[in-house]
Amino acid sequence: MDRDFLLKTETAKVLYHDYAAKMPIIDYHCHVDPREIFEDRRFENIYQVWLEGDHYKWRVMRSNGVEERYITGDAPEREKFQKFAEALPKAIGNPMYHWCHLELRTYFGYEGVLNGDTAQEVWDLSVKKLAEPDMGVRGILRQSNVAMVGTTDDPTSDLAWHKRIADDPTISTVVAPSFRPDKALNIEKPGWAGFLSELGWVSGVEVKDLDSLEGALGQRMSAFDAAGCRAADHGLDYVPFRPAERGQADAIMKKALAGQGVTPEEAEQFKTALLLFCVRRYASLDWVMQIHYNCMRNPNSAMFARLGPDSGFDCMNNVNCAGALYALLDALYADDALPRTILYSLNPGENELLDTMIGAFQGPGIPGRLQHGSAWWFNDNKTGMRDQLTSLANLGLLGNFIGMLTDSRSFLSYTRHAYFRRILCELVGGWIENGEYPANLEQAGALIEDICYRNAKRYFQL
Repeated sequence: MDRDFLLKTETAKVLYHDYAAKMPIIDYHCHVDPREIFEDRRFENIYQVWLEGDHYKWRVMRSNGVEERYITGDAPEREKFQKFAEALPKAIGNPMYHWCHLELRTYFGYEGVLNGDTAQEVWDLSVKKLAEPDMGVRGILRQSNVAMVGTTDDPTSDLAWHKRIADDPTISTVVAPSFRPDKALNIEKPGWAGFLSELGWVSGVEVKDLDSLEGALGQRMSAFDAAGCRAADHGLDYVPFRPAERGQADAIMKKALAGQGVTPEEAEQFKTALLLFCVRRYASLDWVMQIHYNCMRNPNSAMFARLGPDSGFDCMNNVNCAGALYALLDALYADDALPRTILYSLNPGENELLDTMIGAFQGPGIPGRLQHGSAWWFNDNKTGMRDQLTSLANLGLLGNFIGMLTDSRSFLSYTRHAYFRRILCELVGGWIENGEYPANLEQAGALIEDICYRNAKRYFQL
């Protein structure tokens, strides 16, 4: 993992070092806490900045048979880090191995290899380095050259930390909220009615029917827009599209509010009505819409009952909802209500499907109006990134791609952008040296810079 890590050809090395590496980072989808940015959180040790909320690392530890008390339990932080360090050498071929060592070198200057025997020296080094003045959250953002962070926020958020960040001239990174209304759509899931009560309290709109629900969500969208929101994000198990008359969707909602169960078909009808309302509003606000789908969430019912959601047990799904996604895009396009849209499937077998789908709904005036989102979650490894980039290049315009995101809760994850950029430069460099693209480094370098930064800057109107 030297200076030319993953860069096999001379052209790839030039593209990375002279063009990609210097570009700022636009991390348009992540899960970091804006409060920690405003408060400039300090970390005492590497566990707090590395393992505290990282599902990827938790899965590595579970796969090595580590007891849960060393992962999410009450074991001492130093012992938790030791268990991870002992598991890491077995992660050959896993991007976690590369990410960890890129982070250790970039932020801590550690040139060795992390394992059970070196855990103590890495721990001691982290304690020393994290005490330095520029190793708070704001310092990490500055040295990582992060121009923009797009957080993921519930509609009921008061956005107080975003407002404080926007009013603080010492914070140079743009920190934009993203509207995530999943709880409003999930009519069939526990907690839906409780969420509507909270939404009503925050918005000042009593939610009792479809009209008032749309009113409450619309009020929150206006508040998000005033706070600098540039995007909405939907995390869907699958894409629903089962249109119904408005009165029918309203009756389904009232039935659920009365405590009566809804059928899967009724749930889809309600979700379709509310999703169409939301997306049309995004278009009017000139927001980007992101749709993440085909994730199986919380399949391990025993661990879900023990730890709750977002604890590292989700996996890929294989729901065929291509017809529904086509129908959704078609209905919006026909009404001139299709916003800039990024589509991500957690199933990598849908790369070609998405690349041909976005090509059917591109429109004038916005290069790359529809995007096949960056290789996401379980796909942001070397193979997954190469496959996504190659498919997009084969079937679309790679030069209009808006590039990488972290989808992370860690402030050290910005090395994933460097990882992506190395893979991108190696791929493009190989095509050039194979005679498949002109050996014009100025032209190719500009394309690399666009993908790494400028396309996203334009797309999110920064």
